[in-house]
Amino acid sequence: MTISSRDLQNVPRPVVALADEYPANFVDPRHRHARAQLLYAASGVMSVVTDRASYIVPPQRAIWMPAGVDHEVTCRSAVSIRTLYVDAAGDTRRECRVIEVSELLRALILETMALPREYDRGGRDGLIVQLLLESIDAPGVASHSVPMPQEPRLGAICRELVADPTRSDSLDELAARACMSRRTFTRLFREQTGMSLAEWRQHVRLLEAMARLARGQAVTTTAYDVGYESPSAFTAAFQRAFGVPPSRYVH
Repeated sequence: MTISSRDLQNVPRPVVALADEYPANFVDPRHRHARAQLLYAASGVMSVVTDRASYIVPPQRAIWMPAGVDHEVTCRSAVSIRTLYVDAAGDTRRECRVIEVSELLRALILETMALPREYDRGGRDGLIVQLLLESIDAPGVASHSVPMPQEPRLGAICRELVADPTRSDSLDELAARACMSRRTFTRLFREQTGMSLAEWRQHVRLLEAMARLARGQAVTTTAYDVGYESPSAFTAAFQRAFGVPPSRYVH
């Protein structure tokens, strides 16, 4: 019998695991869960969009999703997802975060996948889950996300740009679509995101580059595809944004 994510929300254990395989371009439309989630990309690349931010989750990384957060997941390639549904009632933090998965956390995730649904909380299984929960509480990687404005008109435009980061719409064109003056658009955009439109678009394009590199696309091809005039300029921008060269993400 196929087990759905909804069926797992009421399992009387603090952590319940589910393995899924999704094809490239699969979209899980906007939804939310009663439990918190850890979405681990064992292979493949995901993008996750919430009302507050857009995230890229490369292979061997994970995203922590608090309970009740509306989100949409897009598989940028074929993806093997290992999901942990976590009873995190005491966690008052509302922000999502991308996590660099350590060797220990990876081993614990895979070990938890093999546990019975209603594992023995007082024995070895319970100790594994306890250590897993402590290992999840790791700092996020802020550079793997970009803020999304809360103002509805700006939010709609930003969702379009996240869906297609290579668009070349000018500032004036975007302001007109938002029914704002150029000055109002730029002021409100910085207030909502803490960035200028140019800075925001550059980071969105670099996140798109990260996703393409993780799918196996060459650095040179990626550089030109996301709008850089040369691979060297792209490499320098990527290194400044993420602290590592693009080759770190090539799989």
